[in-house]
Amino acid sequence: MTGGTIVDPADNYFGPGAIVVKKGKIAEVIKSKKKDKGDIDASGKLVCPGLVDMHVHFREPGYEYKETIFTGSQAAAAGGFTSAACMPNTEPTIDNQETVKFVIQKAKEAVVNVYPIGALTKGRLGKELAEMDDMHRAGAVAFSDDGSGVQNGLIMRRAIEYCKMLSVPVISHCEYNDLAEGGVANEGYIASKLGLRGISRVAEELMIAREIMLAEYTGGFVHIAHVSTAGGVDLIKKAKKKNIMVTAEVCPHHFTLSDDLLETYDTNLKVYPPLRTQKDIKAIKKGIADGVFDVIATDHAPHAYDEKQLEFDYAPPGMIGLETAVGLVSTELVRKNVIDWLTAIKMMSSTPACILNIPAGKLEAGAPADITIIDPECEWNVAEDDFKSLSKNSPFIGRKLVGRAVRTIVGGKTVFEI
Repeated sequence: MTGGTIVDPADNYFGPGAIVVKKGKIAEVIKSKKKDKGDIDASGKLVCPGLVDMHVHFREPGYEYKETIFTGSQAAAAGGFTSAACMPNTEPTIDNQETVKFVIQKAKEAVVNVYPIGALTKGRLGKELAEMDDMHRAGAVAFSDDGSGVQNGLIMRRAIEYCKMLSVPVISHCEYNDLAEGGVANEGYIASKLGLRGISRVAEELMIAREIMLAEYTGGFVHIAHVSTAGGVDLIKKAKKKNIMVTAEVCPHHFTLSDDLLETYDTNLKVYPPLRTQKDIKAIKKGIADGVFDVIATDHAPHAYDEKQLEFDYAPPGMIGLETAVGLVSTELVRKNVIDWLTAIKMMSSTPACILNIPAGKLEAGAPADITIIDPECEWNVAEDDFKSLSKNSPFIGRKLVGRAVRTIVGGKTVFEI
């Protein structure tokens, strides 16, 4: 593979080079201008370690009409992702060894690497810890009750302590139900104007503060999912200054879309945590630029067409995101000089791989040949018919983006190409 610009966050390399692949593994990475012509010409493109999304919902088991592990993996490949970790809010919940094994078995049919995340509590009900040790032995790479926050502080403390023993991260969906109950949009002027029930920012920030304090108290590790508020950014920034073991992720929709768009009542804009304000977007982008955020994850959340064709109050929250992530990162962050490509790839590849401790995110001899090729100048319009995901619930349909994954290679095999 020659002609492209190698982007390797592991040694901060951004420059010319070539990659030699043999038998599904990287045989050699040549970081110089001198190279022979290869089988794949990546001229004008970025060649980076395969992207890793540590926060997706593949809906299987139980909601196969929205997405299966196989169709989700196709969407991941089309977005440039070579690995994805799927959340446990399925039916039944991934809260025991057997469901973890089921996901792993189904993942063998996938076109990218798929890893299960186990539930923190049985049934994600927040009342009793799930069988985390058994699930970890079966292959769960992290634990989360994503889709809802763990309301009981003692349960969360025990979960953090348990995960500390297992050396795996707790991924926290931060939201207090009693402060958010019934809400469907950011609490503020727009929600009031539209007659939508609001979710206060304190419902999210209070739990972020709790998780930070629990991480500090226990010495455990907590990863904060999908941060949406300026206050949340500030809390995490202060925690990092104190060297508390906390990492954080941001989603493309939270640094791109604001709640004033809800005037269309497009239910594809309904997400949890909700879209916030322009002020929050500004703070999130500054947090990305300052290194407060470690990871960009999609929170890919497919829903069937008829489920979203309801009044805003009743439509389920979530949007798909795997196939638009690179375009949004390029358009909203790189091209607007918030971060450079090296940082973007680090947040979408090596760092999430490191947090999950999975064999990904590296361009080095002996590593799996999981490689993503990105055309940073590719101008394209998001089209519903192009989505590989089984669901099409994206508010970005029709939007023009610049930058796109054009080839995805997993284990030396091309699984997607434009």
